Amino acid sequence: MTTAKTRIRIGSAPDSWGVWFPDDPRQVPWQRFLDEVAGAGYRWIELGPYGYLPTDPARLTEETAVRDLRVSAGTVFTGLHHGPAVWEKTWAHVSDVASLTRAVGARHLVVIPSFWRDDKTGAILEDSTLTAAQWRDLAGQTERLAREVRDHYGLRVVVHPHADTHIDSEENVARFLHATDSDLVSLCLDTGHYAYCGGDSVKLIETYGERIGYLHLKQVDPEVLAQVRSAGTPFGPAVAQGVMCEPPHGVPALEPVLAAAQSLDVELFAIVEQDMYPCDPDKPLPIAERTRAFLRSCGA
Repeated sequence: MTTAKTRIRIGSAPDSWGVWFPDDPRQVPWQRFLDEVAGAGYRWIELGPYGYLPTDPARLTEETAVRDLRVSAGTVFTGLHHGPAVWEKTWAHVSDVASLTRAVGARHLVVIPSFWRDDKTGAILEDSTLTAAQWRDLAGQTERLAREVRDHYGLRVVVHPHADTHIDSEENVARFLHATDSDLVSLCLDTGHYAYCGGDSVKLIETYGERIGYLHLKQVDPEVLAQVRSAGTPFGPAVAQGVMCEPPHGVPALEPVLAAAQSLDVELFAIVEQDMYPCDPDKPLPIAERTRAFLRSCGA
C-alpha cells in the first residue's frame, strides 16, 4: 500500500543551480546541472527556463534517462491580466514549452505571473495593484489557458504565487483562488515566495488543500528579508543578497509544511528551488546534497 509520505515526490530544479535564463555566462552548463542534480540524489527535475536544457525531446529524454532523471514540469511566465490582447503571444510561448513538457513525460505546467517591476533593475513596469477589470482578465485568461493546455497537451496548470507579481500575498492568493475554477486551476505553492510575501504555507494548505497541486520548497532568511522589505529592494537584488537560504536555516519550517501536504493524501511533487542567481558554480552541489539529506530526515 502506498503511504501518504511516499506520495510526496522530491526533486530539484535548475533554479537551485543559479539558473534563471536560457543562456547566461554566469550559469553552469546544462550538462553539469544534470550531472550534479543526479549526483545529489534527486530523481525529478523541472525544465527551468525554456532553452536552457535541450529542446529536442529525443535528446532531452536521452540525457535525463542516462542519469536516471525524470521531468516533473515545465515553466512559463505570463501577463494574463492584460487580457485577450496578449493571448496569441502568450499561447505561442506556452505551446512550445507545453509541447516539450508533454514529450518528456511530465504532467504539470507551472505558470508564473509577470513581474510588476523589473527583477534586475527594479524599474517599475506597471502598478503593483490590479484594477477590478484586470483581476477579471487575470482569472478569465488563466482559466482559458488551463483549459487549452489541458485539452491540447494533457497538462495540469499550477499557478505560482511569486514575489513582485500580482499574485503574492495571502489576500491576493485567496482572491485569485476564489475567482478561478478549481477544476481548472491549481496552485504551485512556493514556500519561500509565500513567506517572502508574508503568507503562512501550512495555513494555506489547511484552508485550500484541494487547490494545492504542486510544491516548491525553499526558505527565506528572516534577517535579510527584514532588510529588503525595509529598503523596498526588488526581488532579483534581494536574491543576490541571500534572501533565499539553505534549509533548515530559514522560514518556513519545512517539516510542518510537508506534514500538512502529506495529510492531503494526494500525489504531489515537492521541488527544491533555492534561488541563487548569480552564484559561484561550485556552490550549488554541496547545498543540494545537504538539502536532500535534510528532507530525508523529514520523511520525504
